[in-house]
Amino acid sequence: MMSNFYQTLENSFVTNLSGDALRLADGTVWRYQRLHERVAEIAGVLVAEGLQPSDRLVVQVEKSAENLALYLACLKVGGVYVPLNTAYTDAEVDYFVQDAMPTLFVGQSQRSDVKTFTMDENGQGTLLECVAAHSGLPVSSAVTRQPDDLAAILYTSGTTGRSKGAMLSHANLASNALSLSTCWGWQKDDVLLHALPIFHVHGLFIASHCALLNAAPMIFLPKFDAAQVLELLPQATVLMGVPTFYTRLLQQAGLNHASVASIRVFICGSAPLTEQTFNAWEAATGQRILERYGMSETIINTSNPLEGERVAGTVGFALPAQEFRIADADGKPVQTGEIGTIEVRGPNVFQGYWQMPEKTAEEIRDDGFFITGDLGTTDEDGRLSIVGRAKDLVISGGYNVYPKEVEGIIDKIPGVSESAVIGVPHADFGEAVVVVIVPSAEPVDVETIQAHLADSLARFKQPKIAVNVDALPRNTMGKVQKNILREQYAGLLSGDGVS
Repeated sequence: MMSNFYQTLENSFVTNLSGDALRLADGTVWRYQRLHERVAEIAGVLVAEGLQPSDRLVVQVEKSAENLALYLACLKVGGVYVPLNTAYTDAEVDYFVQDAMPTLFVGQSQRSDVKTFTMDENGQGTLLECVAAHSGLPVSSAVTRQPDDLAAILYTSGTTGRSKGAMLSHANLASNALSLSTCWGWQKDDVLLHALPIFHVHGLFIASHCALLNAAPMIFLPKFDAAQVLELLPQATVLMGVPTFYTRLLQQAGLNHASVASIRVFICGSAPLTEQTFNAWEAATGQRILERYGMSETIINTSNPLEGERVAGTVGFALPAQEFRIADADGKPVQTGEIGTIEVRGPNVFQGYWQMPEKTAEEIRDDGFFITGDLGTTDEDGRLSIVGRAKDLVISGGYNVYPKEVEGIIDKIPGVSESAVIGVPHADFGEAVVVVIVPSAEPVDVETIQAHLADSLARFKQPKIAVNVDALPRNTMGKVQKNILREQYAGLLSGDGVS
């Protein structure tokens, strides 16, 4: 295994330069030769524009072949790739730029506080213009990196409202990619149907890395469209998705055993898959979805087996060289079947939080176990099941929403005395964001809230429903009891009403 993870990827796909790398929605095909050359060209621009090893490159652009090449180029020259959700507002991006202190920024518009290149949804913009101008300066060799050198920073919103940058090393990326490639049986003749975003660990690291490691083609779609994905399934062998993918595909009339005959494995993650969806998928297609468990700080921790029984409601077993435990508050393992906090350890566990040593020390124990904040239990076979989240995280459509961040803005809206943000079950998104409000006078409607949040929070973080109440439930210590709110409003969007 090469210390620079890009070299590991390149060593694979240079063996198949004439093969398809990316099959785009408009019919364009990138061979691995083209991808290899474009990475070298963009790498030359990054170096020429001042990006040195360990410097941060912040990127907020739409998914494209050029975007993927930009990520690989950053790895190649030893930079630290910092992808941002394209839904983030300017105010949110301001924080990330200030915190990451990047040498370069690539986005859809110019910034005044950092050297900026543009890239649109087709990959066009000033970055490619600069590539053309530097056509004689491609970078031929990957910069030497040590295993623990940073490769990426993934921002995940903190429960305090302050976003945390999870630092992932070259060794973190490599160990996870190689494990998944083996565990999921990847081969060169696999074809990945890639409809995930690539600002997210799922689409960028998990899906793309598996294909690149095996010099396999990706059907590279800009976004998920159920009808389009169903039409393309016969051309693929692997689909990775979030639960929303599967719930929407189940609504397509053409989904049946024949339509999925070419697919050897359906993989799901980023949010819990319901047993109902698991069972409905098996009934419709004859195939069982392979569910796995991971997070930004660790990439993937566990997976249901490729060969063997996949049990609905479980996320399987620890990956090779990894381990997990279900522990009490002191890190002491609990008994089989008991609920506790999931803690994980292995070469996949991140290096800590960017510029937050105290937070890092709080969440990584002295023995190397990372405290995930998720609650889980194991059965007699050692299968892991996730039963809740200790940190009140809401996962909507595969994206994390941290209530404290949203509440901090809603509480400043005129007419709002206080608020509590929760997730309630939603058939499509898994969970929907709901805010429970104590108004200072007249009720506050959700349209008012969304209008106030439009410029400060991404759309997926904004509440879909606002409920006005006289008071929030609290315990004897004065803490809002969100568990009570979640139970009370669990049927809000399911047609069952408020219980």
